[in-house]
Amino acid sequence: MKDESESPGPAMLRGPWRPLWLFVLLLLLPLPGAPEASGASRPWEETDEPRSAWAWPGFQRLKEQLRAAAVLSKRYWTLFSRQVWPDDCDEAEEGAERAPGWCLPLLGQRYLDLLTTWYCSFRDCCPSGDCRISNNFTGLEWDLNVRLHGQHLVRQLVLSTVRGYLETPQPDKALALSFHGWSGTGKNFVARMLAENLYRDGLRSDCVRMFIATIHFPHSKYVDLYKEQLKGQIRETQQLCHQTLFIFDEAEKLHPGLLEVLGPHLERRAPEDDRAESPWTIFLFLSNLRGDIINEVVLKLLKDGWSREEITVEHLEPHLQAEIVETIDNGFGHSRLVRENLIDCFIPFLPLEYRHVRLCAPDAFLSQELLYTEETLDEIAQMMVYVPKEEQLFSSQGCKSISQRINYFLS
Repeated sequence: MKDESESPGPAMLRGPWRPLWLFVLLLLLPLPGAPEASGASRPWEETDEPRSAWAWPGFQRLKEQLRAAAVLSKRYWTLFSRQVWPDDCDEAEEGAERAPGWCLPLLGQRYLDLLTTWYCSFRDCCPSGDCRISNNFTGLEWDLNVRLHGQHLVRQLVLSTVRGYLETPQPDKALALSFHGWSGTGKNFVARMLAENLYRDGLRSDCVRMFIATIHFPHSKYVDLYKEQLKGQIRETQQLCHQTLFIFDEAEKLHPGLLEVLGPHLERRAPEDDRAESPWTIFLFLSNLRGDIINEVVLKLLKDGWSREEITVEHLEPHLQAEIVETIDNGFGHSRLVRENLIDCFIPFLPLEYRHVRLCAPDAFLSQELLYTEETLDEIAQMMVYVPKEEQLFSSQGCKSISQRINYFLS
């Protein structure tokens, strides 16, 4: 029976792991030009005295190198296990002997990093969760430019704001972004893009939490319980990961008391203040609130002769923020986050036109592994409902119901 007190490390040297460690030992052999082990004999130092095969210089060098490899492999195991199982290796390295003639910083650390990266690529081995953070800004930029349609303001604001924040060495507050627009314009889509490009596991990452107001906090009479639960979940996630992402969908339906919980994270703090467990925290609020105001402003600008791409955030954000504050039937607009300007950026999602819906259609076909023709794309886009009644300019559901339209079209 296996001894339960046995460390997980030594067991790795047996069974299916043996080929891996043989490979690692091969990597430990000196590269061409590597310094020889101290004390090794050289051909020009040989004498004419007879010697046994065991005393042959080549064999002596082999013995010395095998001894060095054994010592160094022990040191490798110690360092590797410290990175993978830090709780089991507190005293392992104290008696490790440094192998003669080997340079760990130049050769060994490179192999150790490769091995650890390989191991972490399929197993979440870091207790802090840090090995699952990717921050792939190139991928995020590509997704925003290629997969997101009709949202030039979102492309500009999201990439620059998030990248600037995460590249700040010691931010003095959490980042709060509020996405606003009609249903189907891409708010959840962009939130998922962020999760997928900032974390290897996307929305499944332990560093990402997503809350839907009507599902996670449905009853106002339990708001005190929800507040404690939310505080605990934020604290636990921040303790696990040094970079966290919290997404609140249907933010306009959140109770004001729940939003107050987030206030301390969004206040600016002094450099010596150590309140936040997580140096980098991003809060995303997704809401349909005042999407109609965005549509009205965009429609007016288009009628006045502006092109869609000429519309800037300055045209929209002041109107959007003012309307959110004046809205009396939701807690978000009257929360401390909005009143005290703790939201860093209100990001407007523009209403989508026919041409944008048509660009969404191929993505929907491909996601279902279906073939399509140009005529099919036109028919799907024409099936959508467009408003206002006179202009018939904006899709009332954006790209949200395209998949359902495809199923109807194929049935």
